Amino acid sequence: MANKIKIDHVSKIFGSKPKSIIPMIQDGMSKEDILAETGHTVGVYNASMEIKEGEIFVIMGLSGSGKSTLIRCFNLLNKPTGGAIYVDDENIVEYNSSQLKKFRQDKIAMVFQHFGLFNHRTVLENVVYGLEIKNVPTEERQKIAQNNIEIVGLKGYEDKYPEELSGGMQQRVGLARALANDPDILLMDEPFSALDPLIRRDMQLELLDIQERLKKTIIFITHDVNEAFKLGDRVAVMKDGKVVQVGTPEEIIDAPANDYISEFIKDIDRSKILQADHVMIKPNALVSMKDGLNVAIKEMQENGVSSVFVVDRSRHLKGIVTIDAAIDGLKQKKSLEDVLDTQVTTVNKEEYVSDLIPKALESKFPLAVISAENKLEGLILRVHVLAGLAADDIEGSKEYHGFYQAKETEDTL
Repeated sequence: MANKIKIDHVSKIFGSKPKSIIPMIQDGMSKEDILAETGHTVGVYNASMEIKEGEIFVIMGLSGSGKSTLIRCFNLLNKPTGGAIYVDDENIVEYNSSQLKKFRQDKIAMVFQHFGLFNHRTVLENVVYGLEIKNVPTEERQKIAQNNIEIVGLKGYEDKYPEELSGGMQQRVGLARALANDPDILLMDEPFSALDPLIRRDMQLELLDIQERLKKTIIFITHDVNEAFKLGDRVAVMKDGKVVQVGTPEEIIDAPANDYISEFIKDIDRSKILQADHVMIKPNALVSMKDGLNVAIKEMQENGVSSVFVVDRSRHLKGIVTIDAAIDGLKQKKSLEDVLDTQVTTVNKEEYVSDLIPKALESKFPLAVISAENKLEGLILRVHVLAGLAADDIEGSKEYHGFYQAKETEDTL
């Protein structure tokens, strides 16, 4: 994916003479000492990152880390003290007032933590607000607003007022209002932090569903590491106004940049971060429907396994055959198709390990990881699910459990 945004050595310092503070930071002076000595607050210092078009990019950090200060630089609510912000290769820091107004109206929108709704306006009237500012004709803006209300799951609530809605529903209104302008970039500053845990989880899933359809470039702020790793295609971790590490959730888990990152992620719920793709292995043994039972038995013997998946010529999954069924079938002069067991539990690569655990425990066979076209892509044994949760090195855990279907392992489990 191409870069949509590039943040180039951006600093934001609050105070009467912000540029005079830069040398103090360069000399290693802390935020606290600078505040005490000069009265200036270092919000962000020397932040650089690239954000790809169509990704959810999460900026994560504790209170005071600078994450909310930084996100407000993206739309110049906070104008940087230094550095550049490129959006589609244009440095927006150099925009004049008319260029900035057009940028905010057409290209970027923001969803706030505390909803920011107009209490005297209905849901529909809140959603059309930005279109009114742009002087979109009444009939057109009503149609656009209605469509976005349906996208966020609020059809039927158009005439309700914010006070009549739950917190989660109010946040959906805020999201619909932001989407109504059809921005390329969506800024979300801790939008779910004020919600109850169950509602928060629903909103996270809703956001992922919406993103799957709309493919916006989303910058999402949170202090919750589990939320960050669940939502983010990539994540930037901030501390004391500085960007400490940028990477995918897997990269940060596998190779934390320093002790601070290690401490930050130590309590993360891996089951809600790792997906089937991270713990599955490629099948060492496969049998085609055109093969007979002798071929199936030989394949299992050579690979030291007690069962084998069966596919057709296009690698579409047809079922599984066990060594016992194959030997009995051979004695009774049955075909491979006669002894094929089609009761295989299938999953896709994007399913989270937390959802795989009950499936793995209930299934008598390995889980089959299949594509949207029902092609076999990999397999997961119960031991892989459990090892994936505990292992510091996922690849190492896969290697350790290479003989994935060995009968001894099945019996142990």
